[in-house]
Amino acid sequence: MGVRYIGGASVADEDDRLLATAAPRHLRWNLVLVWFMRIMALVWAVKGLIAWAHILGIAGTVPFEARPTGQQAVTVYFAVIDLIAAVGLWLTSTWGGVLWLLAVMSHLILAVFFPRFVANGALLIALFIIGLMMYLTISWLAAVEE
Repeated sequence: MGVRYIGGASVADEDDRLLATAAPRHLRWNLVLVWFMRIMALVWAVKGLIAWAHILGIAGTVPFEARPTGQQAVTVYFAVIDLIAAVGLWLTSTWGGVLWLLAVMSHLILAVFFPRFVANGALLIALFIIGLMMYLTISWLAAVEE
């Protein structure tokens, strides 16, 4: 076994040079997904705590007990599901993403069919849809990357 020479350079030298060149850094979509989920976890934790503030009477002008029953049910639902989804998102678990999708879709559906029970400003709805599309896109890119 000897070293073959091609064009004045050995094959072994060319192999070493190929290994020495750094591969270009690629955007790692798994890392982007983790950061996205962590940021959404913080946002959803705040959203859940605001719902609890309404229940406890810390926020809001109308006492929780004086609100319509449907609005009370929606407030309790989001107080629970938002915090659980926030924990799941922070842990970057699959069930966290699923619960977050359930919470977002629940809010969007309620905003369309029962607008007096949830906040339904055009900006808020647009942000929810943009967040939903970003999550689905980043998740797909992370899955394709593997």
